[in-house]
Amino acid sequence: MKIYTKTGDKGTTSLVYGTRVPKNDLLVEAYGTCDEANSTIGLALAHLNGEFFSEKEEICDIFHEIQTTLFHVGAELATPAGKEVKWKLTVEDTAKLETWIDKYDAELPALSNFILPSGHPAGASLHVARTVVRRAERLVTSIGEGTSPEVLAYLNRLSDLLFVAARFINQRLGSKENELHSKK
Repeated sequence: MKIYTKTGDKGTTSLVYGTRVPKNDLLVEAYGTCDEANSTIGLALAHLNGEFFSEKEEICDIFHEIQTTLFHVGAELATPAGKEVKWKLTVEDTAKLETWIDKYDAELPALSNFILPSGHPAGASLHVARTVVRRAERLVTSIGEGTSPEVLAYLNRLSDLLFVAARFINQRLGSKENELHSKK
């Protein structure tokens, strides 16, 4: 099987079940943005190569699971209304995110101010992934009717986990958090 099909050469792409839509369709924008977030998470994990902290393997396993679930989010968004979704998100998918948020947030000092996205390259990459997921959430909201409420809940919670995980990794790898300071 060749990687190229030439079917998109005129600016259209296929949704699940073969429906053709313009590449700038909101559905394509939304699932493409989920793909971008997935790639940014992969970048964060690549930055952890050669690093060590006791929870590293667990964090990597969690994010590999999340990367798979983001493909399911994309598949759900790419399924035309009225058609069967092959990999439907569940309340349990979002509940897992909440469990992980609570677990890692309990290990962090309380915030007294906004923090600037920075730190270790893995943590900084998770901050970028968080902003990409927020953009995906805005796009899904723009799609409106017919969008699974579980997709919105999952993306909302995922951005929270990415924030907590960025802070957690920065802490474990000794990267200082920079707080936002008011102008003088």
